[in-house]
Amino acid sequence: MKVRVSKYFWVQIACISLWPVLLFAQSSDLMKNLEDCKYGVDTCDRSRLTPSQSAAVDLTRHGRNVSDCRNGYDSCDHSKLTEPEAIALAVADHQRNYSNCSDGILSCDPSKLTQSEAHEVALAGHRRNVNQCKNGFGACDTSNLTQSEVEEVDKAMRQLNLSDCKGGSGVCDQTALTPAEMREVAAAKSQRNVQNCENGWDNCDHSQLTPSEARKTASLEHQRNLSACENGQETCDYSQLTPPEAKMLADAEHKRNYTACLKGSGYCDLSRLTPEESRSVEPRGH
Repeated sequence: MKVRVSKYFWVQIACISLWPVLLFAQSSDLMKNLEDCKYGVDTCDRSRLTPSQSAAVDLTRHGRNVSDCRNGYDSCDHSKLTEPEAIALAVADHQRNYSNCSDGILSCDPSKLTQSEAHEVALAGHRRNVNQCKNGFGACDTSNLTQSEVEEVDKAMRQLNLSDCKGGSGVCDQTALTPAEMREVAAAKSQRNVQNCENGWDNCDHSQLTPSEARKTASLEHQRNLSACENGQETCDYSQLTPPEAKMLADAEHKRNYTACLKGSGYCDLSRLTPEESRSVEPRGH
């Protein structure tokens, strides 16, 4: 009898111990079911929802349907919209279609425009065509241009070509330039070459420089090389230094080396020290 009581007692203890685990597992399962129902997952079991949870699920699904309708998704169910929501959607759809038509977007449906909107869209399309013709990009339909617009476009295209030629663009058509424009292009090309040479950039043609430009370029190149040598850069060409410059750099390097050896910090070459400097430098244990 005592054995039976003892076994019964420990079974009860085990059940009590497992109860929180079972409650947590059940709670977790219920929460997952709630989320599944909110997002329309097939595993949703609405019979397991409380009344408040069921209401929350309906509210979430309704809000998602309104959003889907506003974004034009196929999942939109118009029958589930309230009358105010359906009206707001119709207004938004009409405005979006009008905006698409005005911007020339393919999803435009002209049949849904009012007469005044269709007129405004036609004017916007005409202005867009004129701008595309003037700027040389997009589809340009010259057949829809007025005579004055044709003249404006021709003038804009000539100016665009001149700008391309002066900027060294590959789309430049030099045959379309006037003698005066040819001189402008030549001057711009010369100035661009001067800038390239003075700044050490690519596409520098020294042969195209005037004597004064060549002197200034040489001076700037020499200064850049001296700066590179002073900073220990790999582009330094010591052969281009003058004797005073070479001596100045040698003296500066000697001083740097001595300081490094003296302080035990930085690259030190003991072999380049004078006998007096060597005596003042303490051994560094190597």
